[in-house]
Amino acid sequence: MDYALKNGCQQAKVNLYAGSNSSFELRDAKMDRLQQASENGLTIFLYVNGRYGTYSTNRLDKKELETFIKNGIDSTRYLAKDEARVLPDASRYYKGGSPDLKLLDAKFSSIRPDDKVALAKAVAEEALGRDARIISVSSSYSDGDNFGYRITSNGFEGETKSSWYSLYAEVAIKGEGEARPSAGWYESSLYFDKLVKEGVGQKALERVLRKVGQRKAKSGKYTMVVDPMNVSQLLSPLVDALYGSSLQQKNSFLLDKLNEKVLADKMTLIDEPHLQQASGARYFDSEGVATERRPVFENGVLKTYFIDTYNARKMGVSPTINSPSILVMQTGLKDLDGLVAGVDHGILVTGFNGGNCNSSTGDFSYGIEGFLIENGKLTQPVSEMNVTGNMLTLWSSLSETGNDPRLSSSWRIPSLVFEGVDFSGL
Repeated sequence: MDYALKNGCQQAKVNLYAGSNSSFELRDAKMDRLQQASENGLTIFLYVNGRYGTYSTNRLDKKELETFIKNGIDSTRYLAKDEARVLPDASRYYKGGSPDLKLLDAKFSSIRPDDKVALAKAVAEEALGRDARIISVSSSYSDGDNFGYRITSNGFEGETKSSWYSLYAEVAIKGEGEARPSAGWYESSLYFDKLVKEGVGQKALERVLRKVGQRKAKSGKYTMVVDPMNVSQLLSPLVDALYGSSLQQKNSFLLDKLNEKVLADKMTLIDEPHLQQASGARYFDSEGVATERRPVFENGVLKTYFIDTYNARKMGVSPTINSPSILVMQTGLKDLDGLVAGVDHGILVTGFNGGNCNSSTGDFSYGIEGFLIENGKLTQPVSEMNVTGNMLTLWSSLSETGNDPRLSSSWRIPSLVFEGVDFSGL
């Protein structure tokens, strides 16, 4: 950073990173693919006479870096001026001193490859041979650790460290006729000892067996229940519409909606960045700006955008942070089974298959699979149907939230119930 400042930069930022990851993928409990990688590198952000350039390298020899930085400064001078490219105001930076978020498992480097393979094999064996219709069982164990260090020329300095583990299974079976349905399940954790290691293969098998006999249901309006494995498909367009990049380009269906009631009363979503041992927890965003607990939607009212320094300057508004950390939705009293039991005529969505959402209008169309709900019971497995509508209309029809978010995710969203949703099938 100092070298960049002495050689023509008015401001500079440096990110150092290092990490490793491994994965062991099995097919029918036999090794199919294994992968292990480690990386380290440096990214430097150069602010030169109103111009801005970003350069990365994994060659960290000091003399080589000096040449690398000089070349970067010279290259940046060829770029067009962009006065909105500046570092954040130093008063907004995280200043340190907070308790450790405990995101790194000290045991990470001591877990043997043999133990990792054994876990992936045990996952597969939970399903293998349990049903004559099984075609194949895929299973995997994956893990990784990451370290980061950041420093800016106007006063920020911070470090990050984290680890993660996951187990996954997918089972394919012979269905009716030519159908070959498949289904998966996964568990993940920041700590090896807290990783759920049993039931992954069994749940994948249970989920695929329920799909036998899938067919289209009649087109019409249904109550839609979405399980917690799949609600992110519906939340993602809402979150994307809150980013400064979308707002600045006027490519957001939530543009100019701040402090307006845009969704249902049941929609309360909080960004909770400081939960210990939680995926997504952090004290600062990628700019170094301090994070804080903040409501995103409160009883359907939009309370914040996620606007970085650059887009805030482009739009002439105050910046916030550049992205959410841990999104926590207000939960209800029932689990998924309880929500289904309260539906007379509906569809439980257990998977989305393709489709898209128009980011400027909110209009969407997604392929789905799941189950017909009649009088509070799951009856016919369904597939090859589409759900269509508008995101604002859909989220305004949110009538109930479950009590079953996946706490291993940085988006802690439970099962959800929406009323009067359009499905097309037969």
